[in-house]
Amino acid sequence: MKDEIETINIGIFGHIDHGKTTLLKQLSGRWADTHSEELKRGITIKLGYADITIYKEGENYNIEKKGTPIRHVSFIDSPGHEMLMATTLSGATLIDAAILVIAANEGIKPQTREHLMTLQAKKVEQLIVVQNKIDLVDKEKAKENYRKIKEFLGEKYSSAKIIPVSAQQNVNINEVLKSISELKIPERKLQADPIFVIARSFDINKPGTKPKELKGAVLGGALKQGTLKVGDKIEIRPGRTVIENNTKKFVPLKTTVLGLFKGSIKVETLTPGGSMSIETSLDMSLGKADLLSGNIASLEGKLPQNSEKARLKFKLFPEVFGTSSQIKVEPIMKKELLMLSINTSITGGTVGEINKEEIIVDLKVPTIFFKGDNVGIARKIQGHWRLIGFGEII
Repeated sequence: MKDEIETINIGIFGHIDHGKTTLLKQLSGRWADTHSEELKRGITIKLGYADITIYKEGENYNIEKKGTPIRHVSFIDSPGHEMLMATTLSGATLIDAAILVIAANEGIKPQTREHLMTLQAKKVEQLIVVQNKIDLVDKEKAKENYRKIKEFLGEKYSSAKIIPVSAQQNVNINEVLKSISELKIPERKLQADPIFVIARSFDINKPGTKPKELKGAVLGGALKQGTLKVGDKIEIRPGRTVIENNTKKFVPLKTTVLGLFKGSIKVETLTPGGSMSIETSLDMSLGKADLLSGNIASLEGKLPQNSEKARLKFKLFPEVFGTSSQIKVEPIMKKELLMLSINTSITGGTVGEINKEEIIVDLKVPTIFFKGDNVGIARKIQGHWRLIGFGEII
């Protein structure tokens, strides 16, 4: 069943303290940060989510239900802190387009550059740039900052809109909503086998819940293609870890779909687009603390076997982004340890074979992937994993 109003997934990226979460508050009417440590420290640690419907009344775009509903939007707020790049890479997997927030008073920072490279690595084609905190600079400084942003975006994102905004003062939010409404909705492959990438997993039961009222583990993420229905039998791979004869192995999980949600709305059928979750018949303990994050779910028998090697065609960036100093990206070496971001999974691996454009990586954790999947490639530099390039599964 097709939604009357189409849904688009949008990620919000940018350097720490440039106003991403405040912008999301203005766009959605709510704070995405709900983790107690996030509220305490004032930063986004895990991916934040918020769903809205944009309405149009004349030239006014709003979320106050004034006028005609024109688009559903699911926002994903990614962390800006350098220590959380793996989470940012996972967030980029779930989106159709991105908003990059750059504070006019601070300009382009190391994580701004790293986030733009993340979007390129994850093949995110559509971009809106919010030139935030415009109220903190004079006209000449704002113009200079605009020129630097335009140069920074380069040819790849030369057509991206740059919108001056003050999220704190609620200035020009209408223009951001308008630009979101004009983004192209990607083609949805409804007839293909479903592929649900799992970004979060939960135990939603409150302490003291009666046994008869207990709910199974809940999976949060995005449906990349196909459809899922209540009652479907699904399989989750690579699955959960078990220890047999002192050896760790992964066992696929099979379960039944008991409930489906788009945002907070319960539905009978799930189609691509929007933040979504699946209530399963799995023991609730399997969903705790994102234990199933990085897995993929589909109908029973439709997923490939777990892979312990990844063959990919790759391209390296000329320099490392995310550091205060310029560091050239050195060639990948045989037996080097890399971190790969494939869908929502983050896995380490050792380079087994390499030629000019292709590498085979022996994975430390078995992973599910498909031909054509894009991959972020990171290397440990100065004690942190840094994005050095991207690739495609072949």
